[in-house]
Amino acid sequence: MERLSSFSLLLQKSDCALTVVENSEEGEGGAVGSEESQEEVTEVVQPSEQWKTLSPGQAVPAGSHVRLNLQTGQREVRLGEEQLKYWTEEHSESEKSSINPDELKRSMKKIKQVLNQDSVSSKFRPMEELKKDMAQLDLLVETDVQIMRRLLEQFNNSSSTTEQRLKVLLELEYLVHQVDNAQSLCSLGGLPLVLQGLNSSDVRLQENSAFVLGSALSSNPAVQVQAVEGGALQMLLTALATAQPLRVKKKVLFAVAALLRHFPHAQLHFLSKGGFQVLTELFRADAGGVLRARIVTMLYDMISEKELMSQSGLDLVSDESHQERVRQYHQVPVEAELLEKGWCGLAPQLLQSTEHDHREKALRALLAMAPTCWHVYRSDTSLLGSLRSLQEQYHDMVQSEMIIGEESSYYADILELVQALQVRMK
Repeated sequence: MERLSSFSLLLQKSDCALTVVENSEEGEGGAVGSEESQEEVTEVVQPSEQWKTLSPGQAVPAGSHVRLNLQTGQREVRLGEEQLKYWTEEHSESEKSSINPDELKRSMKKIKQVLNQDSVSSKFRPMEELKKDMAQLDLLVETDVQIMRRLLEQFNNSSSTTEQRLKVLLELEYLVHQVDNAQSLCSLGGLPLVLQGLNSSDVRLQENSAFVLGSALSSNPAVQVQAVEGGALQMLLTALATAQPLRVKKKVLFAVAALLRHFPHAQLHFLSKGGFQVLTELFRADAGGVLRARIVTMLYDMISEKELMSQSGLDLVSDESHQERVRQYHQVPVEAELLEKGWCGLAPQLLQSTEHDHREKALRALLAMAPTCWHVYRSDTSLLGSLRSLQEQYHDMVQSEMIIGEESSYYADILELVQALQVRMK
């Protein structure tokens, strides 16, 4: 096996120096060799893929691979990686050629320029191409209003399929969470289209239309007013009073609650149109308790809103707008409807639920209803028994949590509600 050395070993042991022709931006070349002797460059050997023996006085292009064969004592050369890629055909016609050093330097400089150009072109794109792409992006940017207009046109298109309309409702529900978008839905004429979805024969369209409506109404007084004026309340009550799947009624209840919240004018219309009667029938028919919890929460909101408005009104006598709201809430006969429709006896039934969340909602509503229903509570033996049972159960749960180091818990809050209601009933 041949013994080979590196280029550095060659410079130390060779009788004749090896000259490497360099390229430079200044156009000056140089030679690297031993301190003992330097020979005039008369030939430049064109390396190939195979190792070649070098003679004294021969030069090689920069970047070539050079080695010393220790067995023969001869220097050998072959192409480097970059030379293999960029060396021109005219320099590979023969293994040896007489080349002017200046010509060699110009050729090497050309290779460097090509490498630089390839590097730049791989990192950057032409300006015209970039301008074209930016123009296309500008065309694709749409405002929320433009998107909603396009979606409503698609929803109202007679050729649109049910699946397409469902997709439109899904996108609208995402958009109308923003107050401005919900108001834009009304100004674009989208509210009547959504309400029409409540009358659809497809339960999926009914469910998603109610979902969009509820999201648009939430904490948005401007949309609440337009919805009442557009007949939304009557359509929602009709949907609750007719036979509908549970998932549809859940979304419709969500829309009703959003419409009534902090809106005494809508609450008054709700009661005048038999809203409490519809809720009563829905509560009795719901054996699972999912709708019961939502209904009781709605009652609690209506009662607590009116109570809080009446109490805060004592400190804001000079505020005319506030006094007007107090007057409007005073016109809503919530307490009378609770008594007339039997809610003092209905609401306690939610305490029979095994869900802690349902029990908590029932207890909060019962406390809010206590001033109106106090005499009914005291004669309701079932309610008294339920409260004693809940007190024992949550007392034990709180004690168990204290043993393991939990000082406050959700169960302790429920226990406080139970005890507060017991006090109110004495």
